[in-house]
Amino acid sequence: MSAVRELVAAELSEPVDPRVAAMAAAIAAQYETAARAVLFYGSCLRERQLDGLMLDFYLIVSSYREAYGKTWLAAANRLIPPNVFPFAHEGLAAKYAVLSADDFRRECSASARTASVFARFAQPSRLVWSKDEDAARMVAEAVSLAAPTLLLPTRPLMRDEEAADPLQIWRKAFELTYAAELRAERGSRAASIVEADPERYRRLAEAVGLPDGSYPGPERQEAEDRWHRIQRRGKRASVLRLAKASFTFAGGIDYLAWKINRHAGTDIKLKPWQRRWPLLAAITLLPRLLKRGAIR
Repeated sequence: MSAVRELVAAELSEPVDPRVAAMAAAIAAQYETAARAVLFYGSCLRERQLDGLMLDFYLIVSSYREAYGKTWLAAANRLIPPNVFPFAHEGLAAKYAVLSADDFRRECSASARTASVFARFAQPSRLVWSKDEDAARMVAEAVSLAAPTLLLPTRPLMRDEEAADPLQIWRKAFELTYAAELRAERGSRAASIVEADPERYRRLAEAVGLPDGSYPGPERQEAEDRWHRIQRRGKRASVLRLAKASFTFAGGIDYLAWKINRHAGTDIKLKPWQRRWPLLAAITLLPRLLKRGAIR
């Protein structure tokens, strides 16, 4: 794990556009003493032109009670993490998800309830704001758990000749995580993530130290069962988060339509009643989107 931590720490500290750092600081400032760190992640990491894009952040807080006080938002974040909010700063648009430090570490680890956090942070991210050195160290240690959590249970599912190429393991792993959420991305998305920086994924797989050789039947079955559990929980959590977002995310139904249109090549146009009743709109859209393969 020390080799993984070194790679992760170096990657987290890479510079970002100054506007990204300014936006992260502005997000943290809303939460005063509760904010511990802000991470920047997602496809915008690879973009030079940020105008017109939706930037993605994770805000790590000390606790939900300290972040929100005695409100229903604290309970919602604890029961169906994370809460997601829109944000705008200096002409840029973003959304940020809120997790407590304890939940962030758990969701990057083998104890994760769903795949969403460890799948995202096995990919590149940047620590763009931290309260202090202890917070920065906490984030680096948690993120260092993500790649092993993703890769180690994936390796038993693959034949030896497939696993000889670590990039094949990564592709398979991301395919499995996409099957654990209601995703709008096309089928080629898992491969495109790896192809964006293959050397990065090779180095990280080598640092994780994936075992060689064949796996006995029980180990393979155990891995399959684990992924099935994660996928079932992930689908349920995705539906619950969608319902929650209709209350916590201003314009959430518009964002949902934009996200699906962008990644699935659809042309969803919302009607006035769908904006007035976003939860009902999301429920009525879901069967059509599943049937058309826009989300999986």
